[in-house]
Amino acid sequence: MTVRQSTARPRERALTVRPLLALPLLGLLLAGCGIRATEVPTDFGAAPSRVPCTLTEPDVSPQAARGVPVQVFLLCGSSLVTVDRAVQVPDGTADVLRRVIVAQGLLDQLAESPSSGEKDAGYTTDVRGGMTVSGPRAKDPKDALRLSNSPADLTSYALAQIVCTFSDSAAAEGDGSVILGGPDGSPLRRYECTDDVRSDPGTKAPPSSEVTGG
Repeated sequence: MTVRQSTARPRERALTVRPLLALPLLGLLLAGCGIRATEVPTDFGAAPSRVPCTLTEPDVSPQAARGVPVQVFLLCGSSLVTVDRAVQVPDGTADVLRRVIVAQGLLDQLAESPSSGEKDAGYTTDVRGGMTVSGPRAKDPKDALRLSNSPADLTSYALAQIVCTFSDSAAAEGDGSVILGGPDGSPLRRYECTDDVRSDPGTKAPPSSEVTGG
């Protein structure tokens, strides 16, 4: 009886060994490229988002649809950013009364909730509704404005919004400052809107000095 000797097929053995030898080599190549091989799927999550503080497209809010064009300062992140608005001023209004009407209109716009587009861009306001503004009293300087809430009682953000908005408008004298007081005859102060206040209203209070005399 002839016995056939069983032998492994050389070609099949070579095909089996080669992939096994290739695995360490692949690991070395990946390590050399700075890529760490892993058998476990890794989920790093979504890419971090940031608040742009800029509108993706012109956002014509209902407040800015008609009236005298103005700008007010809203909060975005930790800074003050201007947005377009409008206030109603009757034709033929005297200059003294016009200043008060503009100031009240600006105050109302600051208290308005930002439009949907502005909210999406991260805009907010710290000015609360119901606040009013009036003109100077008998012994006040002619360009003074008195708020129904004392400036000292406002949050640092709200005060910065009001000071920067008023000082950059027809409600003030156009020198980058505004004279404000409370409703109870408290001393008036001249507030300034500086670059530091605009960039960090939470910690940088508007510089101010007491105003004496009318």
